[in-house]
Amino acid sequence: MNEVVTVVAVVLAGLFAGLFVTFSYGIMPGLRHADDSTFVHAMREINVGILNAMLAIIFGGGTLAAIAAAVVGFDDKDARWWLVAGAVLVVATTVITMVVNVPMNDRLVAGVDAGEPPKALREAFEEPWIRWNIARSVLSTAGFVALLAALLV
Repeated sequence: MNEVVTVVAVVLAGLFAGLFVTFSYGIMPGLRHADDSTFVHAMREINVGILNAMLAIIFGGGTLAAIAAAVVGFDDKDARWWLVAGAVLVVATTVITMVVNVPMNDRLVAGVDAGEPPKALREAFEEPWIRWNIARSVLSTAGFVALLAALLV
């Protein structure tokens, strides 16, 4: 049971990290070259479109699986601290997402829907969102590596 839960946690943590890292090295650098209107409308559509069943599985399931792996594997003295570290890092990524990035996404969507000027929306959104996404990328990747290390010890 421990190994199955840990494998699920590793797979979901890898997908979790991949999502944030893709934004860091692909999506946001590409959107940096877009005009203000294109940028805010693209991010609005991404923020609305990403709320789907696959995200729920990867995001919610990944967080729960990481916690479950740490709990069920706690008796494994070789893997214990890797599992705990992986769970803490994945949970930290989830907290940042829910406390920082989601509210920024919601403000952007509301601003676009309210007809606020794209330049002002972008100025309030882009740089802080990118900084926090880099934090999510680093933490989630470290969480993935820690969970993977738990399988390998």
